[in-house]
Amino acid sequence: MSTLRLAAVAAEFGRDLEQDFLIVEKLVERARSAGVQLLALPEACLGGYLLGLDGSAADDPGPPALELDGPEVRRLAALAGNMTVVAGYCERAGDRKFNSAVCVSGDGVLGNHRKVHQPLSENASYDSGDSFHAFDTPAGRLGMLICYDKAFPEAARALALDGAEIGVCVSAWPGSRTNAAADLAQDRWKRRFDLFDRARALENQVLWLSANQAGTFGSLRFVGSAKVVDPGGEVLADTGVQGGVAVADVDVDRALEAARRHMGHLRDRRPDAYLAGAGLS
Repeated sequence: MSTLRLAAVAAEFGRDLEQDFLIVEKLVERARSAGVQLLALPEACLGGYLLGLDGSAADDPGPPALELDGPEVRRLAALAGNMTVVAGYCERAGDRKFNSAVCVSGDGVLGNHRKVHQPLSENASYDSGDSFHAFDTPAGRLGMLICYDKAFPEAARALALDGAEIGVCVSAWPGSRTNAAADLAQDRWKRRFDLFDRARALENQVLWLSANQAGTFGSLRFVGSAKVVDPGGEVLADTGVQGGVAVADVDVDRALEAARRHMGHLRDRRPDAYLAGAGLS
């Protein structure tokens, strides 16, 4: 694989689906003009996230529910064209709704992930997914997580064991609800967000794209901090807490080989020594 240009977005999205698509279109065109081949947009970028996670937004109808084979996802794929694009949305499947991420190109849907781990009261709005898997794309073999999923090492490890070379985590990760820092850059939940990104890349020795909502929505103040992380856990590009696009050029094969040459974390695993009951084997 030759050098790949990757980008992760921090941006603000709301309930107006048409306005969201206008934002997505501008971001995609900007990325295309810059030669980006893989673009990660935030969780819930099509229709916005929840207004709160503490039960205070119980009357919130939530984002519009879209079908995986519906016109909105086809519209996203058409916008992607020759790029590979990951975006978060509310997925309708029969009478159930999931917090999902879809990966598309101009050829259509390449992969779909339903958020497995649900923080606080999110389960009042969404059903939970139940699996993690990697899949092939023009940008390489990819695995997707959504927000709180990345707090669980087993989730990213499952993707790596399924051959993922690149992990893409899309988020609507807010700042702390208690003892909130006046300077969002010093917020303790932002520090956790950044730590999880670097740890998941390093422990699995994969490239890592982290997209996130920015700005505010309802009672939530998002930490932004979209980034690209190399397989050694080093941040190659970062938007900070403001909106923006983090872009990095990476020779994927060389980066993976260099990270895994001497200490291969996947190669050197000892499943026989782990507690099977803990789900680590």
